[in-house]
Amino acid sequence: MLEISQSWLFVWVIVFALASFIQVVYYLFVFSRLSFYKPKIQEKSSNLPPVSVIIAARNEYKNLEKNLKFILEQDYPNFEVIVVNDCSWDDSQKLLEYMQEQYSHLKVCQLIEQEKYPTGKKFAITIGIKAAQHEQVFFTDADCIPASTQWLRLMQSEFVGNTEIVLGYSPYRKRNSLLNLFIRYESTFTAMAYFSAALGKHAFMGVGRNLAYTRSLFFKHKGFASHQHVLSGDDDLFVNEAATPNNVRIQLDPQSFVFTEPKRTFDSWQMQKIRHNSTGKLYKTKDKFFLGGYYSSLFIFYSLFTLLLFTSFDFRIILGIFGFRYLVQTVIFYGVYKRLKSMSLIWFTWLLDVLFLFYIYIYGTLGLFRKHKKIW
Repeated sequence: MLEISQSWLFVWVIVFALASFIQVVYYLFVFSRLSFYKPKIQEKSSNLPPVSVIIAARNEYKNLEKNLKFILEQDYPNFEVIVVNDCSWDDSQKLLEYMQEQYSHLKVCQLIEQEKYPTGKKFAITIGIKAAQHEQVFFTDADCIPASTQWLRLMQSEFVGNTEIVLGYSPYRKRNSLLNLFIRYESTFTAMAYFSAALGKHAFMGVGRNLAYTRSLFFKHKGFASHQHVLSGDDDLFVNEAATPNNVRIQLDPQSFVFTEPKRTFDSWQMQKIRHNSTGKLYKTKDKFFLGGYYSSLFIFYSLFTLLLFTSFDFRIILGIFGFRYLVQTVIFYGVYKRLKSMSLIWFTWLLDVLFLFYIYIYGTLGLFRKHKKIW
């Protein structure tokens, strides 16, 4: 048993209960938006404007060979696919030129490496947007495959009214490993956060593997100029800057999902997450507060729960508070998992929740101090 004065013990219990309360507030009033989300049934429109799909690819020969045809063969009447071959030194250019002979709506922009002027993904995407002939531009990556031929139709259907940004979902493929289990959980949690925020008219990020916005919005914000010095963030930082309460919609039809291959090794995943987490420090203050409130309360909740179990305080009260919070979390996560077709995660939420805490504070801190050395 830990020896601690009754006054301090009382303070610990109050703080533990407060952290639990904050967590429950997030679940019931924020994440519940996605958990109980019921999309409005829209009539199929015969008005399908021409659109552009942009893929920035660097040494992606194998992925382009395997996946590009699923983009090119979408069931959509008029669209172009622009692949920006960003200084590849594999045979990507030869493959793309060969595929152009088969698909007349495939366009290729080839960038040549210049040592004094490194490009990077943001530059490649900018070139793709400038080359696009149509107002609505859709984004994905070379290692991604749409769940169906209806991806473009479904994403485009959300461009109604004043909509300028459409957020889609991009889950990772399921594999049999603990790393894959956590990758899918982290991706699902991230989606829950940004979809729930968007439904509350406070969109703060999107994922470039399944994202769409208008060219005019891109040029209105001068592209990536405000965060050009940061190599990551072509998706989340742009959405964080350009989103308003009324210009963002989401698309969650399972046929609109875009699947991607997860990292297979811990080292490759670790480098990816450090890079991804390096952009959060540039979010708007309100968005950092929104995320920080959840992460801080999660840290306090688990830390004090562990400590209080080793004190003389009535453990039934501690377990009662813990159990109530966990019950609310499970109910909300069940709805989210069902919506995002990730029900296999429900049995491991208790473990993944703890691992997620370590992930946030380790890789969030590393990302905070990361120096950008690679352009991809």
